[in-house]
Amino acid sequence: MRKIIVTGGAGFIGSALVRYLIRETDCEVLNLDKLTYAGNLASLKEVEDSPRYHFVRMDICDGKGVPRIFDEFQPDAIMHLAAESHVDRSIDSPLEFVRTNVLGTANLLNAATAYWKKANREFRFQHISTDEVYGSLGDEGFFREDTPYDPKSPYSASKASSDHLVRAWGHTFGLPVLVSNCSNNYGPYHFPEKLIPLVILNALDGKELPIYGNGGNVRDWLYVEDHARALYLINCKGVPSETYNIGGHNERTNLEVVRTVCGILDEFRPKSSGSYVDQIVFVSDRPGHDRRYAIDAEKLRRELGWEPQENFDSGIRKTVRWYLDNEWWWRPIREKKYAGERLGRGEEKR
Repeated sequence: MRKIIVTGGAGFIGSALVRYLIRETDCEVLNLDKLTYAGNLASLKEVEDSPRYHFVRMDICDGKGVPRIFDEFQPDAIMHLAAESHVDRSIDSPLEFVRTNVLGTANLLNAATAYWKKANREFRFQHISTDEVYGSLGDEGFFREDTPYDPKSPYSASKASSDHLVRAWGHTFGLPVLVSNCSNNYGPYHFPEKLIPLVILNALDGKELPIYGNGGNVRDWLYVEDHARALYLINCKGVPSETYNIGGHNERTNLEVVRTVCGILDEFRPKSSGSYVDQIVFVSDRPGHDRRYAIDAEKLRRELGWEPQENFDSGIRKTVRWYLDNEWWWRPIREKKYAGERLGRGEEKR
């Protein structure tokens, strides 16, 4: 039985990974999460009673607590997902992103290196990052593992910094590290500040469906459960010091995504009159909005044999259906944490 620490395991991708590890493997998992606004233990309801699942509430910047967790749990690997992740919030409060994503990662690396050297055992530090570190693509081409970094937002710059720190610890101290960069995730348990859940819930509430600019920004969409499978595969079979890009090859403009969601809602829960697309409004663009992202995941396919099980058409239907069937999860968030207001105007403290 492998023992794995998952940081940020109460978040969107982290909870999908924890559910996968408990449901599909024999791993023992310790979920280390600060429980910020986006952390939600309700996302782990289906595994919380497993004897192989443990939860510790802790900030990854805790210089004393993190080393103690390593010594007590004695992990074979850490899968590091804990991060501030919403671009709009990074425009409003960039220093929070630097603290968690940069300083927090450095603290984890220090603790992991000390533990690894003392334990004298096989160990892997796996860092989960984003395609946004590569910047913005033109109309053609794809991000590959050797694409130069060119981050454009405080969020992507903080993630680029953490990627560089992980590789530096691997090169300087010999820590066995793995890095992956993924495209936009979607699926169940997604905090509703992000585009797809925001559109679903605003549509159901009869609110406007805001689209930045002209809706022409392009993203490559990856179903979150496909991502979880890829992460565990990389953890088990990936080559230390290597980077693996994870993408679904599902490019869509933001406008196409919103129209698709509206069409599925028209089918699953039709309005008394008209279509949900009638609620679409175009709003001023996000500052510094990258035009296009697209991932080339051929290395992951070729070397480790990963293939996504969902395309966008199948995954988005599952996602909309999940939100319709699980109001118990999202309704408290809408009422107590985030009601759908616009973020990212750069008006809060820096």
